[in-house]
Amino acid sequence: MSEAVATRPEQPQRKPRSALLEPFEAPRPPAAASDLPGDRFINRERSWLDFNARVLALAEDESVPLLERAKFLAIFASNLDEFYMVRVAGLMRREVTRLSVRSADGLTAREQLDIISKETAELTERHARCFNESVRPGLAEAGITILHWGELSEEQRESLHGYFHEQVFPVLTPLAVDPAHPFPYISGLSLNLGVTVRHPGGGHDRFARVKIPQNVPRLVPVVGADGAPARFVPLEDLIGAHLAQLFPGMDVTDSHVFRVTRNADLEVEEDEAEDLLQALERELARRRFGPAVRLEVAADIDHDLLELLMRELEVTTREVQRVPSLLDLSTLWALYDLDRPELKDPPRVPATHPRLVSPDGEHPADFFSALRDGDVLVHHPYDSFTTSVQRFIEQAAADPNVLAIKQTLYRTSGDSPIVEALIDAAEAGKQVVVLVEIKARFDETANIRWARELERAGCHVVYGLIGLKTHCKTCLVVRQERGRLRRYCHIGTGNYNPKTARLYEDLGLLTADPDIGADLTDLFNVLTGYSRQTEYRSLLVAPERMRGGIIERIEQEAQAARDGRDAGIRLKLNSLVDEEIVDALYRASRAGVQIECLVRGICALKPGVEGLSETVRVRSILGRYLEHSRVFEFRSSGEHWIGSADMMHRNLDRRIEVLVSVRQDDLKSSLRTMLDHAFSDGVRAWELHPDGTWTRSAGTDDHPLTDYQHDLTRWAHDRAAV
Repeated sequence: MSEAVATRPEQPQRKPRSALLEPFEAPRPPAAASDLPGDRFINRERSWLDFNARVLALAEDESVPLLERAKFLAIFASNLDEFYMVRVAGLMRREVTRLSVRSADGLTAREQLDIISKETAELTERHARCFNESVRPGLAEAGITILHWGELSEEQRESLHGYFHEQVFPVLTPLAVDPAHPFPYISGLSLNLGVTVRHPGGGHDRFARVKIPQNVPRLVPVVGADGAPARFVPLEDLIGAHLAQLFPGMDVTDSHVFRVTRNADLEVEEDEAEDLLQALERELARRRFGPAVRLEVAADIDHDLLELLMRELEVTTREVQRVPSLLDLSTLWALYDLDRPELKDPPRVPATHPRLVSPDGEHPADFFSALRDGDVLVHHPYDSFTTSVQRFIEQAAADPNVLAIKQTLYRTSGDSPIVEALIDAAEAGKQVVVLVEIKARFDETANIRWARELERAGCHVVYGLIGLKTHCKTCLVVRQERGRLRRYCHIGTGNYNPKTARLYEDLGLLTADPDIGADLTDLFNVLTGYSRQTEYRSLLVAPERMRGGIIERIEQEAQAARDGRDAGIRLKLNSLVDEEIVDALYRASRAGVQIECLVRGICALKPGVEGLSETVRVRSILGRYLEHSRVFEFRSSGEHWIGSADMMHRNLDRRIEVLVSVRQDDLKSSLRTMLDHAFSDGVRAWELHPDGTWTRSAGTDDHPLTDYQHDLTRWAHDRAAV
């Protein structure tokens, strides 16, 4: 690999400090709307908790295969961790600093934290009950057993003594707490044992902490005489049974498991950092020292031990969660990796889009020739990411006529073939410009590593604009053809990550449209240089024009309805929170526009409210794949847009986001068909009601509901087979 001098981006004009990325997304005050009721918004945090409750409902659904249910339990746990690390942490910071800003629905930070505490306690209990009473027994019947130490036979215990001494004991470090030993630092998301010991002759109880090592499997295999490999004991149980060996000469009187969640948001003053990479690395090192925002404890924890933990960690009763099951059920991902296909959804192999197959049907198409014949809309994971987007970039890297590749990277896989292709292109002498968003939350370390790898290969690596995350998913290929340059593009709704592309539902537009090529050229000039471009031919770009562009189109539909023309709006989003967008939809509904919103996660809009949103319908689809694409349809104008942006403050105000206009009639028809099916009464979905509650649709014996994602998989394979 050739060595090259790292190319740093020229610094654009500094934005005022008020424009810098804030660690917590403060609510944007609703625009003046005196004719709209004050209680028109659903609280964002409650809406998110409702979303995670829908994830939990999939774990509770006995028609779902057992290991898939275990997976949804793990996803629920991971989701809740991140919610506390970011959203709850931000609310707690606002409460401490006494910021008076209320949420869009009028609640103070304290009121929201109280609601979160109550509702999270109920969800946590439901989560534990699903595991204890349904999933764990079901797995046991299938031969996958999680046993506590007291449930093991003497023979099984004997087999684990050796494992403990060889694999666990050497990495344990008990930390005492006394006048000579201050309370130890408890790192975020670590699992710990709080141990009480005393001298055999009597005296006061003393506290010690034993951290459960994260480099040892959490679920330890238990092998008995029958050799059954699918029995496991939690690592904390194994350690707890051997505590006497960690405290020789002392009596171990009690032990309980606990876990701390800490504020994990980053605060990097970009306008003061000479080297953003180094500044971010320093902040990442400090992340694990953030203040505690949640303390999870075993339901039967000793009162005195809990008081000690609360005092030392500086948390209140509101931040304590008693968990009546294993702590941190994200560990169930380990069970999902077991080779038990009969306990999982049947495998689905993505299809290669028929436009991207050569005429003989056996070889990859020439992408450049295919795109000169017309645009291609790929829908992952139904259409293969590997044989579409990844192959497009790999062909561009290998093609001697390609002069330049410009690409944004927000999240990618650890062994990314996309990055390898960009490195190959640079080493072949092509000009390669990569905008790596090193502030992508919880992927910062991986992105820093890729940035340095790309720089060493000779790529021009830039880190975007001060105060803005670059979240758009764009790739521009410049190719020499018959004495002139032609531009080929990809604009998508999801990351350039082949692994998540098998799990996330996303759309991507592959095109040689000259207008889109010119727009992406202008956009990359904004990202890498001093350009102040704000107007584009086929794109809506945040933060300058996206909110206004969407509202303008909503208002056009409202005017069409008032004029008696056919009007309608359909949106497919991860989140619908922005008050200005929501208010525009309310006004359009009052004008008679039929509005349908497919929102996976958070929704602040109340549908079906008399005199406000009677024509609005909101539903949510969750399933095997993470619904991730963003689609905007405006019926009277016939416009369809796809892109990276949700209707949230952070996307519209503090990120570089891109929506692209889909203009080809057959591709617009594909989007309409997808939306038609998503909103049909024949598929399983959740419906949002005016009071903010969600209900899951139920079929009948005569009219059973179908799985939306399964239907799209079948359609993709049928199309590929034609």
